[in-house]
Amino acid sequence: MTERRLLILNGPNLNLLGTRQPEVYGSTTLPEIDKRVEQVAAEVGLKVRAVQSNHEGVLVDAIHEARTDCVGIVINPAAYSHTSVAIADALRSVALPVAEVHLSNIHAREQFRHHSYVSAVAEMVVAGAGPLGYEMAVRYLADRLSQ
Repeated sequence: MTERRLLILNGPNLNLLGTRQPEVYGSTTLPEIDKRVEQVAAEVGLKVRAVQSNHEGVLVDAIHEARTDCVGIVINPAAYSHTSVAIADALRSVALPVAEVHLSNIHAREQFRHHSYVSAVAEMVVAGAGPLGYEMAVRYLADRLSQ
């Protein structure tokens, strides 16, 4: 692998950012987040491969593919945080450092959102920082990978 790349993985409904419940998720769109993540990654010497899907299996496949071309994963599993053992198991399987991101503070929302299966796998979790959370996750992984 010549390029050091991060997989930026976004789960269900995040394709609707900017219009979906802006009072919860803000007005920034996913393409705007992706562009900023790419800029931050470039600042720290990394490339990115961004994937968004509303389908659990597609997300699992993207995680598996990351074994061959990525050095870390930033994931916003969205609603799959609270339901997907499959995504958590896939993350464990690839043995890459994982940073979990949530735009909203999941701990200040409905009780069912307080538990994330992905958090048990992630080295770092940021919740409630909005789009800045993605930047924090990229910088964390860059620092982690430089050690």
